[in-house]
Amino acid sequence: MQLEKIKTNPNNQCMNDSISSQTSNAILQDTPSAEFAIGQVVKHRLFDFRGVIYDVDPIYSNDDAWYESIPKDLRPKKEQPFYHLFAENNERNYIAYVSQQNLVLDGLAGPINHPQIKNIFGEWMDGHYKLQDKLKN
Repeated sequence: MQLEKIKTNPNNQCMNDSISSQTSNAILQDTPSAEFAIGQVVKHRLFDFRGVIYDVDPIYSNDDAWYESIPKDLRPKKEQPFYHLFAENNERNYIAYVSQQNLVLDGLAGPINHPQIKNIFGEWMDGHYKLQDKLKN
């Protein structure tokens, strides 16, 4: 059996990558589980930005060039969850891909001002975004 993983490159274009289920299961057994959920607002431990989680990869699933571009002393381990964020800082909105070790819950707990939020989430309620009903499984 083959599992197909969908990953995005730095331009947020999808790339398909097949891995065997045996390999996938071996990797995931030693991988920490996700601490954060879709719709939660988090902030980066080191850099001044925050965002709302819209997807989670159980392990690093971006391309090698992106990973190698991170300074070695800041490079996170690949064997941990990575989160896709609609992110914002004081200057702009953007898409971020961040390791679990570099995220904490956002103490401001206020909504994020990102134009793509409305494509996935409905209302801001009780400190997090609610997924649109049409997108729920």
